[in-house]
Amino acid sequence: MIFLAVMRLELRRLLVRPLAWVLAALTLAELAWRFVLLLGNFLGSQVRLAALPSGPGYTDMVSVPLLSSLLTGSFVPFGLTELALFMVPLLTMSTLAGERNQGTLPLLFGSGLTSSSIVLGKYLALMVWLLLWLMLTLAMPLSLAHAAHFDWGKLASASLGTLLLLATLGAIGVACSAYTTHPAIAAVAGIMMALALCILQIGAQTAGVSNGVINWIAMPTHLEPMLRGLVSTSDIAWFLLLIALALALATRRLSADKERG
Repeated sequence: MIFLAVMRLELRRLLVRPLAWVLAALTLAELAWRFVLLLGNFLGSQVRLAALPSGPGYTDMVSVPLLSSLLTGSFVPFGLTELALFMVPLLTMSTLAGERNQGTLPLLFGSGLTSSSIVLGKYLALMVWLLLWLMLTLAMPLSLAHAAHFDWGKLASASLGTLLLLATLGAIGVACSAYTTHPAIAAVAGIMMALALCILQIGAQTAGVSNGVINWIAMPTHLEPMLRGLVSTSDIAWFLLLIALALALATRRLSADKERG
């Protein structure tokens, strides 16, 4: 499979790129501090929670809020989901825009690689990095698995939703990078599109607009149920559809560049 060669090359670039390591260090440090605060709040609420017949547990108050703050109503801001809205576009901004800016894109075309192989290889390399980021984040609450009671089903659902979110943001970032020459423009476009998908529903509700189509387009409509432990095939299909659309647009743009030479 030809795209595996592109994937290995792009993964090497990510591993030697200072930006990727700086982003990983800063975000994991923030998430570690967030985990400590959430854990302290959970331990401080033990007496109150013990009096409730069906009060929230370790998974509800620590594990899932570590993945998202806005969608779970956590008192500590900036979970992994919120950080990803800004971090993923910064990682993907040079994926194709950097190749075009440095003049190396014709070399990839000249090597006999198809546009779809280039896009898929670069996207899968990015997903390997994002999967490692998610696993390191989940390792924080899982480090107390021997001492805490986990709701494994809810944690698995929240992890799946977060992974689909990262995959979607990655695909959007690759598409934005395919349509510009300057990585900075690709980063800004990716951030704006990610924020638009997240606040579209809030903006419509503020304006007094109640539209089923707008609610369906908004990302929180499909992510929030998974963070609460509800997995629906329609929600998964929404993420997969958006990923396929973004990658198809990126492939089409590269094909047009290849035809123009």
